[in-house]
Amino acid sequence: MSNTLDGASTSTAAPAAVPNRGRLLQVLGVWFGIAVAIGNAIGAGIVRTPGDIAKMLPNAWLFIGVWVVGGLYAFFGASSLAELGASIPRSGGQYNYSRRAIGEYAGFIVGWSDWLSTSGTAAALSIVIAEYSRDFFPVLAGHEPMIAVGIICLFFFLQWRGIRWGSGTQLITSAIKSASFLLLVAACFAMGGHARADAATSSAASPLPPIPAGWPFIIAIILSLQAVVYTIDGWDGVVYVGGEVRNPGRDIPRAIFGSVFSVMGIYLLLNLAVLYVLPLNEIAGNDFALGAAAGRIFGKYGDPVIRSIMIVSILSSLNANQIFCTRTLYAMSCDGLFFSRASRVNKGGTPVLALFLSTVAGVLFLLTGTFERVIDMLAFFFVANYTLSYASLFLLRKRELQMARPYRAWGYPWTTGIALTASVVFLVASIATDLQGSLASGKFWPPSPAVLALAVLVLSYPVFRALKWARKDKALTDSSS
Repeated sequence: MSNTLDGASTSTAAPAAVPNRGRLLQVLGVWFGIAVAIGNAIGAGIVRTPGDIAKMLPNAWLFIGVWVVGGLYAFFGASSLAELGASIPRSGGQYNYSRRAIGEYAGFIVGWSDWLSTSGTAAALSIVIAEYSRDFFPVLAGHEPMIAVGIICLFFFLQWRGIRWGSGTQLITSAIKSASFLLLVAACFAMGGHARADAATSSAASPLPPIPAGWPFIIAIILSLQAVVYTIDGWDGVVYVGGEVRNPGRDIPRAIFGSVFSVMGIYLLLNLAVLYVLPLNEIAGNDFALGAAAGRIFGKYGDPVIRSIMIVSILSSLNANQIFCTRTLYAMSCDGLFFSRASRVNKGGTPVLALFLSTVAGVLFLLTGTFERVIDMLAFFFVANYTLSYASLFLLRKRELQMARPYRAWGYPWTTGIALTASVVFLVASIATDLQGSLASGKFWPPSPAVLALAVLVLSYPVFRALKWARKDKALTDSSS
């Protein structure tokens, strides 16, 4: 079975140029793959997620345990995506695997949801940067939406220059981000002893609520895992630029495993550091727990220190998101599932129209405020796409025995089976939890995140048929002219 991109087969050979369309540039390596994953996965989520989890699960072991479970889920899935990424080295992410193994519509669902959620994330990240900047410069208050639009447009021009500009920005910002967080962790453990001792008295005066039992406990676990999955997602970032990696058969697996260990290592260290400095009752419900911990360490300088780190961190995430959504739309265009013009690449290796449309989508999400609803259903989309990818590996192993596999998934079929089973259980539990919550409250509007996600998937079919019809009609027109 053949699947080409820029004239390349699914082997690891370099793609041949396509006349009048340009081509992606194979200039990326392992370090970029890790940098883009760190850039995407470690962002604004680390600020709020610890407080949300501690509120739902007021126990230190459970608090850390859900992060460990999330890391194990990523680890078991990493082996499968490493094989898929090395065997099908195309830019565009998980869309490529579902399309090849299951069919065009399955691929379209993954690409459609991936593109929407990534564009929505870009909008959310830009508004957070604007809000953090306002805290440093009060004169900017009230202008956050326009500042956010300017930030998105800035990254448009940066990436329009070419993949070398985008990758260079990613390497620099991810390195600064990683170093900053590791220094913060070191400061928490080195200087946090006195802060923890000072907090002991107040902690005793304000005891934690009891751990929920029965169905409420199950709901708390599911919601906490949803938060972790959303926060750590992005460890597979290199698969979005698979067609631009110099040696994909070797470098994509290395980048994926390096990304999982790097991302989970940083997140676990950050949560342990926060837990070391602050008692759990001060973390629970705190939407800026990392800032509170920094405040205990650095005093009045803690808040500006952590906000400065977060601005650099989120800029790195935004750059990665713009790369991802552009490549997803580009790959779909190459395969006839979007307008062919979006597959054109400039001399710098950037699909310009795909980048422009992704930027416009982010701006529209931002100005209409609808990105908040997109963010609500991100965890569902992420896991749904992983589910299809893991299923794709089983199908491709069965159907395409002759496919070149420079890397074969470690522990297959058990690791892939565990990841697939966990994904299905997660999706079913998410829908059940949302329905339970709606029934308990008697409120069915606005729809729950899982229901909203299902609605978007349903709407994808008429869009898919319309795009197929438009491409077919254009092909007939061109052939008759």
